[in-house]
Amino acid sequence: MKKSRYSDSQILNILKQSESGIPVSALCREHGMSSALFYKWRSKFSGMDASLMARMKELESENSRLKKMYAEVQLQNDVIQDALAKKW
Repeated sequence: MKKSRYSDSQILNILKQSESGIPVSALCREHGMSSALFYKWRSKFSGMDASLMARMKELESENSRLKKMYAEVQLQNDVIQDALAKKW
């Protein structure tokens, strides 16, 4: 997964600034990001604090690791099933 230019604390600070009344367009210009990225962050991280954000990222990385493990096991299973299906 691509590493973000912004740390978790920077993302939370940007979201808090928007809640305090600073316009989204001004925040995007100031921090050099798109408004789409801001709204994506707002939908994903609104109402979180730093510990919840870190926990969510940890769970996402664990989930991706488990998906890779499942895909490998499924591939091995398919290979075994193909080998057993052949008539010798």
